[in-house]
Amino acid sequence: MIEVVLDTETTGLSVANGHRIVEIGCIELKNQVPTSKTFHCYLNPQRKVSEDAMKVHGYTDEFLSDKKFFRDIANNFLSFIENKKLVIHNAEFDISHLNNELKLIGKNPINKENVIDTLDIAREKYPGSQISLDALCKRFRIDNSRRKLHTALIDCELLSKVYINLIDQKEPKLEFAAEELKSLNKNIKIDYCKKIIGPSFEEVENHKIFKKKYLKKNA
Repeated sequence: MIEVVLDTETTGLSVANGHRIVEIGCIELKNQVPTSKTFHCYLNPQRKVSEDAMKVHGYTDEFLSDKKFFRDIANNFLSFIENKKLVIHNAEFDISHLNNELKLIGKNPINKENVIDTLDIAREKYPGSQISLDALCKRFRIDNSRRKLHTALIDCELLSKVYINLIDQKEPKLEFAAEELKSLNKNIKIDYCKKIIGPSFEEVENHKIFKKKYLKKNA
């Protein structure tokens, strides 16, 4: 199974207000294991970066002024994600911006059916809890100390690890190593020891409240 973890940075929040993409980052996964294939670019958005956005990612108008336009990298980007599921945190935001860029150059939009939104998975799995990327890194004890600002490739690296935990998969590196050992000696038995992280008291209470509201709504 081939997937692509994807993240974008933009000049601001809303496509309706004319905001554009300034960075795209992608990391390819094969059976949830990162491969050596990545896609990354900075883009000239042909407009000013909002002050709020610059506080998030730190990319200035001057830094972006000599970068390529989206139309210059579109074909390479589309080729990289072709026939692959896209794993995105808060996919509605990224897909709306990507489809806006594609529309501006006359390309077909990305089909939302090919997108896995980790925000939706986290919301369903941990109702009432904080589900930002930083909060999920903390929950799963993933080191996010390099994330001083939001940058697409670092966010993709972190999300790839968060995604594995959200879908309850074994740690990819351990699984890969186990397969290598099995290939050397088929008599070796590999056992995994996965740390189980139980819900907090607050999360249990929030889940009870959520369950009551759901049952009442659907009664």
